[in-house]
Amino acid sequence: MRRATILVAGCVLAAVTRPSAQQPDPLKAAAEAIGATSIKRLHVSAIGSTYSVGQSPSPKEPWPRVVIKSYDAVIDYESASMRVDMVRTQGAIPPRGGGAPFIGEQRQIQLVSGNDAWNVPPPPVSGQGGAAPAAPPSAASDPQPQPASAIERRQQIYLTPHGFLRGALANQASVKTVPSGTEVSFAISGLSTFTGILNSMNQVEHVQTTIDNPVLGDMLVEATYNDYQTAGSLTFPMHVVQKQGGHPSLELWVSNVQSNVPVDITVPAAVRGAAAPPVRVEAQKLAEGVYYLTGGSHHSVAIDMGDHTVVVEAPLDEARSLAVIAKVKETIPGKPIRVVVNTHHHFDHAGGLRTFVDEGATVVTHQINQPYYVTAWAAPRTLRPDRLAKSGRAATFQTFTDKDILKGANRTIEVHWIANSQHHDGFAMVYLPADKILIEADAYTPAAGTPAPSTTPSATAPPSSPPQVSPTTINLYENIRRLQLDVERIAALHGPRVATMDDLRKAVGLGASQ
Repeated sequence: MRRATILVAGCVLAAVTRPSAQQPDPLKAAAEAIGATSIKRLHVSAIGSTYSVGQSPSPKEPWPRVVIKSYDAVIDYESASMRVDMVRTQGAIPPRGGGAPFIGEQRQIQLVSGNDAWNVPPPPVSGQGGAAPAAPPSAASDPQPQPASAIERRQQIYLTPHGFLRGALANQASVKTVPSGTEVSFAISGLSTFTGILNSMNQVEHVQTTIDNPVLGDMLVEATYNDYQTAGSLTFPMHVVQKQGGHPSLELWVSNVQSNVPVDITVPAAVRGAAAPPVRVEAQKLAEGVYYLTGGSHHSVAIDMGDHTVVVEAPLDEARSLAVIAKVKETIPGKPIRVVVNTHHHFDHAGGLRTFVDEGATVVTHQINQPYYVTAWAAPRTLRPDRLAKSGRAATFQTFTDKDILKGANRTIEVHWIANSQHHDGFAMVYLPADKILIEADAYTPAAGTPAPSTTPSATAPPSSPPQVSPTTINLYENIRRLQLDVERIAALHGPRVATMDDLRKAVGLGASQ
């Protein structure tokens, strides 16, 4: 699953240098018309929708939608800072597809200032059963550095009307007349090239750029603006839609805009200059020749097949896959990785596949995923070329519908379709019959310590609310029963530990004998 990152189109602006008198007149006219040259700070309130990018229930469907109940953004252009405080809600039943799971309402507070990005855990919320007790100081309440999100959040500066025009004025934009209006284009070092369209009313209608994505390569990011209205010296669009990878990623219906309001966003000492932690992979032996590769948020499993190795799952990105490959070669030396099994196409579970392809591995995946990968992997990768882009090696696939069998000199692996899952239509799990081990991702994540239901109760739910059971976890249990798999242990590809079948039964509300 992917860790949720909310892109704030229409509301993330930052400091840029003052426009030069030599800039083209269309830019000056547009900037003056909407107040881009005079505004220093901004406060925006809205409602709308956010979408879990890369988490669609099938490769042909859009990203899952989550309702934004409230959205409040404050921006300081001069210090290049912004704070977004939003409450998302998805009710008792999550939408089809993936995304960071939650039940009921979820509050998120996200910030960026210059090159530093971080999240702030929201304060305790009073439940219906009374005020929540004051939480003791702990690491859980500290600001959480998000260095991997800094580029995305900074990029939003130029995907907004005011930020786009200020960026164009400061970066020697090219301007030309096109059938749809005036096209403006400029480049920002480290952020890509931005291209926008100005209409006859000097309004920014559309802005697009690209951002590096491990699955899609140079992924297209677009923002469209409608229903401009005037508030004092500021003209602002009341309807904002952003797309990523061709599907909606954010939609805002703006209810209030204020300019030059007081804003004070200070980068915490623990956040300033924070870098992403190094990739760490640890190998835990589950059975003879079977190793659980952990050390991060997403796991893999390496299986010795006698004369070669099979790896289940290549999550996140190339950095993770390179570290996993190195650990596999250290743990199972002298046996090439010939197969990588992919559980589903969600970005966080497929971002490292290309690295295994470059290593020479065949990708085993459900048949609905192959056309998606073929198309996605043919896209340009100019922002951050990976090893496969440099080598040009052709990908090899082995697909299945209901079941696949992988045979080696010393063991057999079964790959099964998880039928009728709301998480993904081409969802796979792996079963090792000789060892009675099941390997799965996202369907069930065991809790640390004492087993507990695999979902997160709402932060705003009353303390007496019963725990919710994930429909995806119930579906996994039903598929194990349907296929009559004799499972003793579950190597979940998320979570802190290997679970047992009894853990899964308890997670779905059943006794150990059921």
